[in-house]
Amino acid sequence: MEYMEGILHVLGWIAFGLVVIVAIALNSLGLFGNWLILGAVAAVWLLTGFEQFGLITLGILLALAIVGEVLEAVAASYGATVFGGSKKAFLYIAAGCILGAIGGTPLFPIVGSLIGALIGGFAAATLYEYIVEERHARESVWAGIGAALGKAGGIFAKLFVGFVMLAVTAFSYFY
Repeated sequence: MEYMEGILHVLGWIAFGLVVIVAIALNSLGLFGNWLILGAVAAVWLLTGFEQFGLITLGILLALAIVGEVLEAVAASYGATVFGGSKKAFLYIAAGCILGAIGGTPLFPIVGSLIGALIGGFAAATLYEYIVEERHARESVWAGIGAALGKAGGIFAKLFVGFVMLAVTAFSYFY
């Protein structure tokens, strides 16, 4: 019986490792990887009878997952602003990123949500600046480029937060 428990233990940690790899891949595409990491840690916590990890670790991971989402969401608008765009375009850029990600997913296999989000952020910022703010096309496109670069930076920030979550998880496991 102990032999079987050992096998299940190893298989469980292999499954956890595979989920973490998938989560990091999802983060790099601008998707929900940090939430998957949080879910995997919570599952281990539950399956080990609340012995592994703990509520403090789960709370820290929840806070980090939220920070990752906020960084990703704000980055596109910040990028547009740095490139001369209006601060009022935030909601339009966020909507453009979301709609672009949804629309890009079926068009570009595997990386569609990332490409779509970048194009959507670019298009939303450009159109907002051109139509609502009545800026010249060149200024509007420049703001769109800033939004796309900001979105890319936000995705990298979210990915970085995912690695921080893994470091917190590892620290919690060993200490």
